[in-house]
Amino acid sequence: MNLFRIYVAPYLKQFKWLMGVTIFLGVLTALAASMLTFTSGYLITSASEMPATILLLQIPIVGVRTFGISRAVTRYLERLTGHNAVLKILADMRVKLYGMLEPQALFIRSRFQTGDIIGTLADDIEHLQDVYIRTIFPTIIALFLFVYTISILALFDWVFALWMAFCLSIIVFVYPLLSLFFLKKQQMELKEKRSRLYQTFTDALFGLSDWIISGKKERFIKKFTLESQESHRIEKRMAFWNQSRAFQLQVLSGLILIIVGVWAGYAAQAGEIMPTYIAAFTLVTLPILEGMAPLSQAMERIPVYQDSLQRIENIRQNVPVETAVTEKTEVSIHPKVLFHEVSYRYIGEKENALQHVSFSIPYGQKIALLGKSGSGKSTLLQLLQGALSQNTGTVSIHGQHPEAYKENIYKLLSVLNQKPYLFATTVENNIRLGNKEATAEEVAEVIKQVKLDHYIRSLPKGIQTQMEETGQRFSGGERQRIALARILLKNTPIVILDEPTVGLDPQTEADLLETMFSALKDKTIILITHHLIGIEKMDQIIFLDKGQVTMSGTHNQLMETSERYRQLYLLDRGEG
Repeated sequence: MNLFRIYVAPYLKQFKWLMGVTIFLGVLTALAASMLTFTSGYLITSASEMPATILLLQIPIVGVRTFGISRAVTRYLERLTGHNAVLKILADMRVKLYGMLEPQALFIRSRFQTGDIIGTLADDIEHLQDVYIRTIFPTIIALFLFVYTISILALFDWVFALWMAFCLSIIVFVYPLLSLFFLKKQQMELKEKRSRLYQTFTDALFGLSDWIISGKKERFIKKFTLESQESHRIEKRMAFWNQSRAFQLQVLSGLILIIVGVWAGYAAQAGEIMPTYIAAFTLVTLPILEGMAPLSQAMERIPVYQDSLQRIENIRQNVPVETAVTEKTEVSIHPKVLFHEVSYRYIGEKENALQHVSFSIPYGQKIALLGKSGSGKSTLLQLLQGALSQNTGTVSIHGQHPEAYKENIYKLLSVLNQKPYLFATTVENNIRLGNKEATAEEVAEVIKQVKLDHYIRSLPKGIQTQMEETGQRFSGGERQRIALARILLKNTPIVILDEPTVGLDPQTEADLLETMFSALKDKTIILITHHLIGIEKMDQIIFLDKGQVTMSGTHNQLMETSERYRQLYLLDRGEG
């Protein structure tokens, strides 16, 4: 309920007049529908008695026309005002969501799953409109009808009013609670399945070429199909419950209709009401029950709202807190990197991802971080970028915690990963992302440094060649060189090479590493890799295993002192 107080209650207060008008019009619509059937029943019965003059029926005839027209008008105005308020709320929520994501733009991929972000943007914000349209408004209107109906009946027969209160309570309270109980687990499961489908689909979209090249696309298609079928099975179970519930409510409504008709007959016989009101009291039951029936659907969606709000809250909790300090953290041109007794554990995990990790990187050194998948390399990288904050120990760049630099962190370091993103624009525009103010000579110089100058000149349009989506116009090695040129143009003192040669053949890998080390010779280089190609050129080598540093030293030192390193080095070259 805290989430509702944060994300729903403020809007109820902000748009209280629009909300109030919407509910008022909804009540008028329900009352107009009720009076329409009540008056129609009375008119039919009165006309069947063949009155002496048609003038005796003039008032109910006018009433039928009035209530019939007013029901349509008030329903239209209710929808108009309700959607006006909700669309204003959604617009404000989208702006706020952007405000939450924008400060984290550099860390979105490290903090969130792509599928979760897409689910939030596509589903969660849209679900918030249902909070008002399908839950709050119908609930208040239904409760009003419940109280109003029992109160009016009590004026004629309080005993029967109590009996009807019991019958209507089944529709107003029992079925909504049952729906909430039975559908909660299935709705949460469906939400999880859809989020997984979003994640699987986006991962496949970005790695489509890998699936095709590996020859495992059929396996992916089969897996995706199975997940989709499981999602459909859950939807079918929910649809079956909804259909069976609707049938049960229809049966219950029919029984209540008969009960009211029987009571009206006995009341007329006892002289408590006129006989012409028997049909009126019976028919008025229909619109009243119709106004109460949506309560079950209104309540069953509460878990979905809570889950959507929780995902939005998870994003909000990661928004950096603005401090009162107005001084800008100094960005050094020769920063030193320090990790001292650093430990980190992901939320919900039992083991630390990093455990008492210590090392330092003086400016200008080349350091290699090696280790198998899950050893803690990626966690260490996220700590250095400020995307995560260590549980214990110290992480610093030039004496400051990475988080202190905020958006300026990327004036200190650049990252070249396995698949750098290249946009569907020209080669020049992709490189200029590193420095939009760079001159043509500076762009040409970095292209020369990454040894693409001859190849670019050989293209018909040269530097104005379109790269296509994700740079598909070029090979893997060429894409990495273009991304490296972008980094050189940005000219940060620290460059992180996060397995930049994955998927390249040995010769291309060796040539690319040679180019990188040559072009980045005056910068701090942190190379994260599985392979030991080019490892001899590193000033320091650190092995991570299960979050701990198990080996460290130069290449020559480890070759002399570590049998394991020697075996890995020879094995990587096919000599083991």
